[in-house]
Amino acid sequence: MHRIHELYQKDVLPQLMREFSFRNVMEAPHIKKVVVNVGVGSETAENSKALDAAVSDLTLITGQKPVVTKARKSIANFKLREGKAIGVKVTLRGERMWSFLDRLMNAALPRVRDFRGIPNDGFDGRGNYTLGLREQLVFPEIDYDKIDKLRGLEISIVTSARSDEHGFRLLQLMGMPFIKKKGA
Repeated sequence: MHRIHELYQKDVLPQLMREFSFRNVMEAPHIKKVVVNVGVGSETAENSKALDAAVSDLTLITGQKPVVTKARKSIANFKLREGKAIGVKVTLRGERMWSFLDRLMNAALPRVRDFRGIPNDGFDGRGNYTLGLREQLVFPEIDYDKIDKLRGLEISIVTSARSDEHGFRLLQLMGMPFIKKKGA
């Protein structure tokens, strides 16, 4: 069992049960999966290796081979054709998910320049949280000399929470470094 998963079982779950007075352990929110997405968009038209670079970066970061995402419809203004590869994504569950969350919270986020915490406005109304990072270099696995271009990535943490309040508290207790509100 991973360190973060153990933290959830021993500390976070009982705390959530007390705070929100859940009667059953199954009512308490838990993390279902983490989806990491890198979009390359129309860059693949000028640079054919852009997709391969994104695949290798995401493989290094997550430890899992990503799936190539394709455009669903053509949009002329974006030089986009239906069926063209526009990004890569990975869905993490189980042990890899816990390992990734540990590295994200304890290694990657503190390496962000001028880091004061992550905004807490990335919730979707159902307790899921999405965070965007400007560059893949914050992950220690990425070697600065081997990247061709800085690429942003999007990390979605999908929870079983019924509300943003429950999802926020779950991630806060897990150690997600949210920005402190003024006056709090």
